[in-house]
Amino acid sequence: MGRAWRLLRGKPLGLAGAVIVALILLLAIFAPFVSPYDPDEMFPTSVRKPPSINYPLGTDSFGRDVWTRLAWGARTSVVVGLSAVSMAVGLGTLLGIVSGYFGGRIDFWIQRLMDMMMGFPLLIQAMLLVVALGSSLFNVTLALGIALTPLANRVIRGTVLSIKENQYIESAAAIGCRHGRVLWRHILPNVMAPVIILFTLDIGTTILAEASLSFLGLGPPPPTSSWGRMLSGEGRSQYRYAPWLVIFPGLFISLAVLGWNLVGDALRDIWDPRLRGAERR
Repeated sequence: MGRAWRLLRGKPLGLAGAVIVALILLLAIFAPFVSPYDPDEMFPTSVRKPPSINYPLGTDSFGRDVWTRLAWGARTSVVVGLSAVSMAVGLGTLLGIVSGYFGGRIDFWIQRLMDMMMGFPLLIQAMLLVVALGSSLFNVTLALGIALTPLANRVIRGTVLSIKENQYIESAAAIGCRHGRVLWRHILPNVMAPVIILFTLDIGTTILAEASLSFLGLGPPPPTSSWGRMLSGEGRSQYRYAPWLVIFPGLFISLAVLGWNLVGDALRDIWDPRLRGAERR
């Protein structure tokens, strides 16, 4: 990761994305210290107040401080994003390595399962799973993790199939190395770059998907603060009279997705030899 960070500094957009991501992570970690109020505290005399000294980003229809709820909503987005992507990339990598390395019937049945899952859009899969499991923070994370698994599986399987063609894999098999040793010493280290790239790119997708589920009323239930839920409800009905209820949550979602995507794109450019070659030419 040190090498990636040094190279990332040479890519202005990637560095900008890293700064955005760092700020969002810091906001999520220190939400109790940077928010002046409790996220569920209501001020009946300050309903839909525009941004002011007391309420930097205004208040909502219940008199709650928008900045406080955005700060705590960052925690929801970060927790769901990191947890769901960790699950998806971990499971997808495991299945991809097994499928690509062993092939045969194992590969056939795993890929047919992935084909079936990829027949539904990500958001539709997540919605169906949340409806079946129930709306909670854990279930939303689980649903998004399952829905993201096929993409990670396909990418890692393709990488493993390419690695298997190298002579050092054939040499390891020829001298009698066990499958476990080949997987641990030769396959796994060579798929780590795609794994890290997938991880960073998928977090932006997951944050947007969680916001979409919350907007539709299928995200983490109240009183959990969520950027998507802030856009829904009073934000959707009061945007003409209180535009800050839509502008600020939408801005935070956009910045979070943009930051992770910029970091993922930069890491992909750094670790993909073909793209490095194209840059030299």
